[in-house]
Amino acid sequence: MSLKDQLNENLKSAMKGGEKLRTETLRSLKSAIKYAEIQAGHELDDEGVLGVIRQQAKQRRDSIAEFEKGHRADLIDKEAAELAVLEQYLPAQLSEAEIEAKARAVIAHLGVTDAKGTGQVMKHLMAELKGQAEGKVINQVVRRLLA
Repeated sequence: MSLKDQLNENLKSAMKGGEKLRTETLRSLKSAIKYAEIQAGHELDDEGVLGVIRQQAKQRRDSIAEFEKGHRADLIDKEAAELAVLEQYLPAQLSEAEIEAKARAVIAHLGVTDAKGTGQVMKHLMAELKGQAEGKVINQVVRRLLA
């Protein structure tokens, strides 16, 4: 079963179960997927759908950060709940310790010794850890290691 089919089945069960937040989140996700397909000019495969889910999850994280600045607990709770629904469809994220271990290996492999090589390390790590970790977290780890 493809990821899109799974999303459709989960949407149906959420609607039947009266899960309002889950229904709204999955409908929003389906809409974003449809928009991405229109932009691409073809149907998305599972990897493309995962990319849309990652994008939607990132939007929720960014919104949570902004709402925290504005002290809007009501909106933070809603976005966090939507993020939890989206994260069910994403592969597990690496811990910061796992990212650090991989970063140390890349730094040693490339022979980078100072912050000037951050871009070079990031290029390798982003390719290696695509979908397994957020770029922001990877960047923080690399900067800490090269500082």
